[in-house]
Amino acid sequence: MRKKILSLLVLLCGLSSAYAQNTATLNAQGDSNLKISRHIYGHFAEHLGRSIYGGFYVGEDNTKIPNTNGVRNDIVEALKKLKVPNLRWPGGCFADTYHWKDGIGPKEQRPTIVNSWWGGVTENNSFGTHDFLNMCELLGAEPYLAGNMATGQVQELSDWVQYVNFAGESPMSKLRRENGRDEPWNVKFWGIGNEAWGCGGNMAPEYYANEYRKYATFVSDWNNSGGLFRIASGANSADYNWTEVLMKNIPKSLIEGVALHHYSVIDWNKKGPTRGFSDEQYFATMKSALFMEELINKHTAIMEKYDPEHKVALVVDEWGGWYDVEPGTNPGFLYQQNTMRDAMIAGATLNIFNNHCDRVKMANLAQAVNVLQAVILTDEEKMILTPTYHVMEMYNVHQDATLLPMNVKSENFTVGNESLPAVSASASKDNKGVTHVSLTNIDPKKAQEVAVNIDGAKYKSVNGRILTSKSIQDYNTFEKPDNIKPENFKGAKLKGNTLNVKLPPFSVVVLELK
Repeated sequence: MRKKILSLLVLLCGLSSAYAQNTATLNAQGDSNLKISRHIYGHFAEHLGRSIYGGFYVGEDNTKIPNTNGVRNDIVEALKKLKVPNLRWPGGCFADTYHWKDGIGPKEQRPTIVNSWWGGVTENNSFGTHDFLNMCELLGAEPYLAGNMATGQVQELSDWVQYVNFAGESPMSKLRRENGRDEPWNVKFWGIGNEAWGCGGNMAPEYYANEYRKYATFVSDWNNSGGLFRIASGANSADYNWTEVLMKNIPKSLIEGVALHHYSVIDWNKKGPTRGFSDEQYFATMKSALFMEELINKHTAIMEKYDPEHKVALVVDEWGGWYDVEPGTNPGFLYQQNTMRDAMIAGATLNIFNNHCDRVKMANLAQAVNVLQAVILTDEEKMILTPTYHVMEMYNVHQDATLLPMNVKSENFTVGNESLPAVSASASKDNKGVTHVSLTNIDPKKAQEVAVNIDGAKYKSVNGRILTSKSIQDYNTFEKPDNIKPENFKGAKLKGNTLNVKLPPFSVVVLELK
């Protein structure tokens, strides 16, 4: 197919300064096979704080909050609008102290445990395997189960796979049927341990690689479909040696994905407030968020040495902003408010993932409800959608679309002696031939004017939506749940083959070109 080249000239300026021209290019290849996997837009639900209990799950006997088998109907509907492709559970650190058989069978007979990782609260196991997998069916999302490798055993994980996936007669399928489920759920995504370098056992990479080989051998595809996707516990941010050891020591026949965890955090000892942050704290958070670009480049370079065929995916299954908890809340519950700063993290990070879709095939925002950079916050029967939710809803047009590679050259957002690119972007073409361009301007004070010259294209119309607010500090509240929400965007004008876009400060824009 003939290549189409679309050139974008990007003009970026301050609100009161003279415009200075920069150049960006968008190379759209008609025969490209680079797809932006929908699984990049995955989410995470850990037994942590009010994520499960008081979040997703309010109990079957709750008469105040409409629910289906204890799962909130309003959360299900909200996440369906996001087109959530996959949901990771039960952790996180919790996964490596979780024994799945504690969460099956009659609820009144399930044992209680202490959640030693998150707040020392008692866990009654009323939300277990059936509850989670049935909830995923309600959501239309694929489950991603994180297996216990630290305090569990190989047999335990092997039995779990058989319990949820085997359609024939076996001890575990018999047990599943006794517990009320005849047909298997056919779970594809399996994590073999979590953060093995830390809360998952403080292992050395060589030791973990050997343990992984053993566990992965017995995570069998009981339906013989060849469809299991086994994900190794990957690196903590810039630990490139961890990726090197795993890629070198684990046979490609035993692994489909390597994880990567990176949070947008200022300082692990002093993370800063969720609200009322300073200009310097905002800049530091965005610097950490944009570091994702370098991380993916360097981890990918290592993977290329051992896997030039791209058989192993990079799975960023924990990412997002991490701040000090809201004042007055349990420090172990990781509850934080979600401001326009989080919208900037989401827009910029998703652009990075989209542009690296040749290797990044899956990612999971931490976390879905009431924890860290949540898309949903609840308070009893009340529920609000956060700025992060709205960005992910706007960006879901990229799911399973063909990537249009983009190289953006941007003016800088500067604080003190440090600078960051103000604008990030990604673009794709869906199966109907519609092009979508997502743009994020992280500069909290300066607008950016983007002039796009489209060579060889025959677009006749442009429309879009924008997410912004009066202040970077703004957020939605239970009293004002729609304080921040997407609006129609009128700052894009198409004239001939030229598109002019005016991006306000701290804004996310998604354009549709036909």
